[in-house]
Amino acid sequence: MQNERVFRIGEKLISLDKVMRQVEKALEMREIGHSQQEIATRLHLDRSFISRLESIGEIRKGRRVAVIGFPLANSSELTKICRDYGIDFSMLLNDRERWALVQDQQALDFFNKMLEIVTRLREYDTLIMITSEKWFHLAEALLDLQIIYISLGSTPISEDRSIDLQQLQDVLEQVMQIRKGNE
Repeated sequence: MQNERVFRIGEKLISLDKVMRQVEKALEMREIGHSQQEIATRLHLDRSFISRLESIGEIRKGRRVAVIGFPLANSSELTKICRDYGIDFSMLLNDRERWALVQDQQALDFFNKMLEIVTRLREYDTLIMITSEKWFHLAEALLDLQIIYISLGSTPISEDRSIDLQQLQDVLEQVMQIRKGNE
């Protein structure tokens, strides 16, 4: 037991690390779609324990939300807001970061990276986009999901733009309220 964190409870010696590995395994299995009962059977746990784990760690309920935006001067502050709201996926880039995605890549590698992002975004129910009109229209054509659009202006945009932090918070509040009403 190398650096194993243990507790003695009466006659029992309990490994916190073993508990954490089982909890992590259970949550990973739930994330990929296994039922609580399947996990309980496979890991020799009670189904109610799996349910309780989910309740203890729940940040929010509801459908999955992604936020993308570029070029944003205040991308780090917007990313923090997304993290605070428990957003599942955010990709908020300033102008330098968005060009770094393209530079030093072969066309096929860049194309594959963009397809990966589109594929990932298709997993979400709602996408909040903070971009120019061109990218919004492209996303509408490629993605079959609800898109909430915050305009940075007409295409092309060649320098970083800022949006009011409260504007993103207001949109996120609305999205969260919509979801509460649908549950």
